[in-house]
Amino acid sequence: MDNAKDNTPSASYDVVVVGGGTAGLAGALTLARARRCVLVLDSGSPRNAPAAHLHGYLGRDGASPAELLAVGRAEVTGYGGRIRSGPGGTALAADRLPGGGFAVRCADGSAVRAGRLLIATGLVDELPELPGLRERWGRDVLHCPYCHGWEVRDEPVAVLATGPFAVHQAQMWRNWTDRVTLLTHTRPLAGEERELLSALGIAVAEGEVTGLEATGDRLAGVTLAGGGRVACTALVVGPRFTARAGVAASLGLPVATVERAGAEIGTCLEADPVTGATALRGVWAAGNVAAPMEQLAGAAAAGVRAAVAINGDLIEEEGRRALEAHRAADPGRGGAQGVSRRG
Repeated sequence: MDNAKDNTPSASYDVVVVGGGTAGLAGALTLARARRCVLVLDSGSPRNAPAAHLHGYLGRDGASPAELLAVGRAEVTGYGGRIRSGPGGTALAADRLPGGGFAVRCADGSAVRAGRLLIATGLVDELPELPGLRERWGRDVLHCPYCHGWEVRDEPVAVLATGPFAVHQAQMWRNWTDRVTLLTHTRPLAGEERELLSALGIAVAEGEVTGLEATGDRLAGVTLAGGGRVACTALVVGPRFTARAGVAASLGLPVATVERAGAEIGTCLEADPVTGATALRGVWAAGNVAAPMEQLAGAAAAGVRAAVAINGDLIEEEGRRALEAHRAADPGRGGAQGVSRRG
């Protein structure tokens, strides 16, 4: 890994990848294999760091997030890609350069030049404010049943109602266990919703949740205002997904509100859903920063697609420059000259 400090933006790369998670590393690997000079700036704060294992990623199911990233870094550097971590890998902002390309400024005061940028900075899960909840996030305070449902199958699961999708969440988790309780907390239920939950055999616990209870290092239940208690070994919450878009914002790129069924659930960087191209030429985005609901496999795929688009753009630019140089070296050629015509 390259942890050296660059005091001026003199270190130059074909592509700088901002973000060393699954999407960023997948993009860097593809570009390194395409023989591009690539640098990954990794702040070292992956979204899934609290989780002990990752699931649903073909070939790596059950691996730890740290293990997956370590393997990915080794693969990138094995093909000649470079990785900077720590303050030197924490990108703060980027500037467009007059002659083309970008200068990316990092937390240690260094800067690097990039012909193209791939932003893969991910998102932040903004959690409900409850004592003890954040400490258990990714362990037995959960969000995605496709990531953690199997691990708590047939166990008592409570769903914290904080938004319009609480009933939907309860329905989803019922696929993994029939021991689901919806905690109304701060969201009143409509009559039809209560009827649906009753028909599905989903219990409802009224009242605001005041805290979490643990036995040893395992969630045992939640406490309710007024002294009630609901036993559970997993608590499901609905976080707000906020894009880590500081570098993108420094370039003037728009951040969009993400809505689902008319309700705001977070923000994302606007980018083409296939190629990852943003509104600013030379900048692409991949992973959760542009697609908050994407899982690991999808984020990796997005990184690869963006890398292919970036390499294609570089190839086109190289072709244009080569043609311009060729014509400048021999002004008599070009256009229709040199093409034989038959009468």
